[in-house]
Amino acid sequence: MDSQAHSPATSEPAGVRRLLIGVALVFLAVFLVLPLVAVFAKAFENGVLPYLQAIVEPDTLDAIRLTLLTAAIAVPLNVLFGLSASWAIAKFDFVGKNFLITLIDLPFSVSPVISGMVFVLLFGAQGLLGPWLIEHDIRIIFTPIGIVLATTFVTFPFVARELIPLMEAQGREEEEAAITLGAGGLRTFLKVTLPNAKWGLLYGVILCNARAMGEFGAVSVVSGHIRGLTNTMPLQIEVLYNDHKFVAAFAVASLLTLLALATLAAKSVVEWKSRRAFRFDVTPDP
Repeated sequence: MDSQAHSPATSEPAGVRRLLIGVALVFLAVFLVLPLVAVFAKAFENGVLPYLQAIVEPDTLDAIRLTLLTAAIAVPLNVLFGLSASWAIAKFDFVGKNFLITLIDLPFSVSPVISGMVFVLLFGAQGLLGPWLIEHDIRIIFTPIGIVLATTFVTFPFVARELIPLMEAQGREEEEAAITLGAGGLRTFLKVTLPNAKWGLLYGVILCNARAMGEFGAVSVVSGHIRGLTNTMPLQIEVLYNDHKFVAAFAVASLLTLLALATLAAKSVVEWKSRRAFRFDVTPDP
């Protein structure tokens, strides 16, 4: 048998490996490191004091509060949906399962701007429910409520998409054993299903929270850009930049950059702990 037919990829010449590594490093430097350096360099261009003044400006503080509030509402809603949908899809057979999976993937295939327009067409003054909402003095579009709805829509696949393959890979044997021993459905979920999926759940929450805080397209459509009321951090960055307040804009952008870096660090920790837990689970007893 020809030994070359089964040679590993690492047997490529050293020059080829160095070239591939070099291309990857150059790509990361140009598209990741340099933009990060530029953001912080511009944010601190005039020193620390102007940076802090830009952060504590009233409209910026309102934008930070609204961003945190939106994430605090959207993420738990997506956790509830993600747990329910993934449990149903992975552990039960029912008519319409594939259709439900397709719906979960919908926000990934639709532009966030289009997602925002859907809510305008539904809840706007000229929308489907607009006249009824006006009649009952209920406002959704151009309010924080609309921002929460739009953010929840564009982020709801993240938790479910992390949990579905994990729960499917784990199978149903443990749940079936628990039910055979007399445990009810809720107790089985809390004592068996949820502990087994905790790392996937945490991973999905981290990604969902990062997207919720950084969402721009859908939020921009439904917000109305009302300063101090419906501007989130990404929208506030746009407002400051359009007003030629570049240092302030990059100062706020640096906060979102720090959020991204913190998310990356948390993601790495969760992945490491998840791999470690998996190794312990598959290691046979002595």
